[in-house]
Amino acid sequence: MTTEKVDVLVIGAGPAGTVAASIIHQAGYTVKIVEKLKFPRFVIGESLLPRSMEALEEAKFIDAIKEKGFQEKFGAKFVKGNSVCDFTFKEQHTQGWTWTWQVTRADFDKTLADTVEKMGVPVSYETTVTDIKFNGSDSVTTVEDLQGNKHEIAAKFIVDGSGYGRVIPRLFNLERASNLQPRKALFAHTVDVRRSMADEPNRITAVVHKPGVWIWIIPFSTGVTSVGFVGDPSFFAEYPGTPEEQYRAMLEAEPYTRERFRGVDMVFEPRILESWSATTDKFYGDGFVLTGNVTEFLDPIFSSGVTLACVSAQTAAKLVIRKLKGEAVDWEKEYMEPTMQGVNTFRSYVMAWYEGTLDTIFFSKDQDPLIKNQICSVLAGYVWDETNLYVKNHNTALKRLARTIELTQILKQE
Repeated sequence: MTTEKVDVLVIGAGPAGTVAASIIHQAGYTVKIVEKLKFPRFVIGESLLPRSMEALEEAKFIDAIKEKGFQEKFGAKFVKGNSVCDFTFKEQHTQGWTWTWQVTRADFDKTLADTVEKMGVPVSYETTVTDIKFNGSDSVTTVEDLQGNKHEIAAKFIVDGSGYGRVIPRLFNLERASNLQPRKALFAHTVDVRRSMADEPNRITAVVHKPGVWIWIIPFSTGVTSVGFVGDPSFFAEYPGTPEEQYRAMLEAEPYTRERFRGVDMVFEPRILESWSATTDKFYGDGFVLTGNVTEFLDPIFSSGVTLACVSAQTAAKLVIRKLKGEAVDWEKEYMEPTMQGVNTFRSYVMAWYEGTLDTIFFSKDQDPLIKNQICSVLAGYVWDETNLYVKNHNTALKRLARTIELTQILKQE
């Protein structure tokens, strides 16, 4: 069996893997990416957040993405009945990017992978990791191609950006169940011929269909729109028939989507995704670091997946470079803690969304503009900015604000 030698092996050619590979490669180290699937391939997570732009910029991907003509995104809109709460990223507490993109992930991820390959980082597709042996921080990884050919890759460090593949957590039994309730999604790409141009297509829309059930509407620059229903699995059991019959009945049942998506053509048959939340014990070990969804994937409601992937990869790459230089790295304080800061902030907002706390806040009649700007920063992905009260006290501030709003409404009625 042949053995290839590199400084860093990256598992996964998604955003986490390519961002990490690019930054480490730019520092002068040899990097190789192995990817189990053939690209382009479908994956959810189509609405980016402004904070991800900083990582994409450092990885030198911005120009290549711009050339693809993806839909620019300037905000996020939430709808419940006749009530609308619209966030514009220019009106946020944190200084940073005020726009991003809405993308077909198959094209987006392939763009990043092609760009990093042009930089000089080889990418081996349809290559499966079958074994990893660590000797201190050094490792030997066995990979196998579609023809069954095996070879070894010796590396000084491994970055696992394998996303839902979760290679290292599965090989070393590090997987753990998330504390979030299991949920299900039914979604498709629709030919959106009745799209309104008043406030679209430059934002994602989240529609509250009923308590605990919501709809994402993500317009692309091609005239296609991604529409998905998310909720408890019991909700979907209310609709009999095939996935397409269920999907069309759900679109018909929601006033906001009824006319616009009635009888629309679909790019592909509606697909089902469920039980996606998962986590792991540790995000690092002697000789490896986990990035992106391989650490923890929460929920699609706030489009946090790609941002957490890009930012964790950006952070990890810099620490790997320091490690390769022989510097001491405190992975717990410098990687695990900040990564969990971001994950836990988003987790608080995900839980507040499903509990109805954010309903109270988003759809209140008299919104404090300063508070709205602070919450807007979270929705833009700036979940590491602890000058923001709604980041620093993410686990209590939302509930306290909702109680204040409810009390104010009661007093006004009296």
